[in-house]
Amino acid sequence: MSALLVTAAPTDRRAPAGPVRLGPVTPEAYRAFLGSRTGADGPSFLQLPSWAQVKDGWNHQLIGWGREGAELSGVALVLLRPFPGTRKYFAYLPEGPVADWADPDLDGWLAPLLGHLRSLGAFAVRMGPGPAYRRWNAATVKAATGPGRRLSDVLADEVDPLGTAVAERLRARGWRKCGGDSEDGADAQPRHVFQVPLTGRSTDDLWTGLNQEWRRNVRKARKSGVEVVVGSAADLPEFYRLLRITEERDGFRLGRSLAYYERQYAVLNAEQPGRMKLYLARHEGEILAAHTMLAVGGRVWYQTGASADHRREVRPSNALQWRMMLDAHALGADVYDLRGVPSTLDPDDRAHGLLRWKLGTGGQVVETLGEWEIPMQGTTNGALYRAFHAYLARR
Repeated sequence: MSALLVTAAPTDRRAPAGPVRLGPVTPEAYRAFLGSRTGADGPSFLQLPSWAQVKDGWNHQLIGWGREGAELSGVALVLLRPFPGTRKYFAYLPEGPVADWADPDLDGWLAPLLGHLRSLGAFAVRMGPGPAYRRWNAATVKAATGPGRRLSDVLADEVDPLGTAVAERLRARGWRKCGGDSEDGADAQPRHVFQVPLTGRSTDDLWTGLNQEWRRNVRKARKSGVEVVVGSAADLPEFYRLLRITEERDGFRLGRSLAYYERQYAVLNAEQPGRMKLYLARHEGEILAAHTMLAVGGRVWYQTGASADHRREVRPSNALQWRMMLDAHALGADVYDLRGVPSTLDPDDRAHGLLRWKLGTGGQVVETLGEWEIPMQGTTNGALYRAFHAYLARR
């Protein structure tokens, strides 16, 4: 199979008939294609070429495909994790590939993609298809809160027919949903995220979209003298110190080092200045909270938040989020994504606190299609796939 070395962005997505050519592409062609995909359904930051430099211990390849004689119609950042003692890899496409999932000829590019990855030595592939599956408005979720309840108990406000169709097509082709039908799955990326739509809304609309508690807390932060500023790489050690405090307080562990965040900040901003920002909330000269924000095309994400244990009554995190939401709106973003939320609606469940906090912004819980895996054919590949999952189960 010959490589597809394309150096320009597509100008017309109506590709002419002909076989799909697939292979490595230049970073310039890859970025140009991503730049042509805008809006709320645009590419994830996890599919940026620079993200490969963030992921220590992985090899990678930028792949693109398109019809013979046409421009690119899809791309994928493939991360390749070596399996110790072999020349085999686990191939991972986080929140990708970036493709037209409505294309009726799904096999026209998916089969060549799998063939290419197998030629690289992949024993299995995991990917995160782009279409959403279901959406619940904040009011719907709040009204359904109760002991023992979960999102699956609540009728969604919207079911995406494309997401439903893609799931059926993948299942018919032998792909397996990570974690099966369990509500929170076994995905590396969050299956449920919280998004605030920005398209067509004024800043006044965003303010009235906040619930009463959020508006009160933002006002309290302002009256208390909380100052929100954009920091720099020099402030990352303080962000990391607060993150460790947050992990201890809230009972979770991301397992990332300060060097990870320093590398992330450096490589993302080298690719595009201002792509990653660090927001700081100061009160009486002390940094009480710090949040990171990422921007790609029409999408902006709140990625990681950290806060101190003291002076929480001045509400620094609410002040930070409101400023970040306003900045996302000023950038012309279509959606502000607060990333993962749990599926529990039980107020006595410790995890529910995170969902409750994000519900206050007035957005939507969005269930993605989650991550899907397929082992490559062959006895050796099947054995490696089982060994890989046994390793994950012991972690």
